[in-house]
Amino acid sequence: MVQRAKIKLSSISSNRLDEVCNQVKSIATKTGTRIAGPIPLPTKYLLVPTRKSPCGEGTHTWDKWEMRVHKRLIDLDADERTMRQIMRIRIPEDVYIEIEIV
Repeated sequence: MVQRAKIKLSSISSNRLDEVCNQVKSIATKTGTRIAGPIPLPTKYLLVPTRKSPCGEGTHTWDKWEMRVHKRLIDLDADERTMRQIMRIRIPEDVYIEIEIV
């Protein structure tokens, strides 16, 4: 029975997230392991409304700040050689990765 690895990636920058996904995908195709993904998961929107006026007097105007968290899921066979190469990938600071062996 072949072990499977689930790789969950999340970031606020979709471009950097896609770069890491492409690197994982290229490693999997070079080593010949079976891969499914990257599967885009729903984007989480974090909204923070704040008052523009610092003292609370005057008009009721609001600023709305938004942060988007993009997520991807990659399933692949957990071959030892493939996993060692994936561990060596340079990952930017704002990309979070979670690897689970199933």
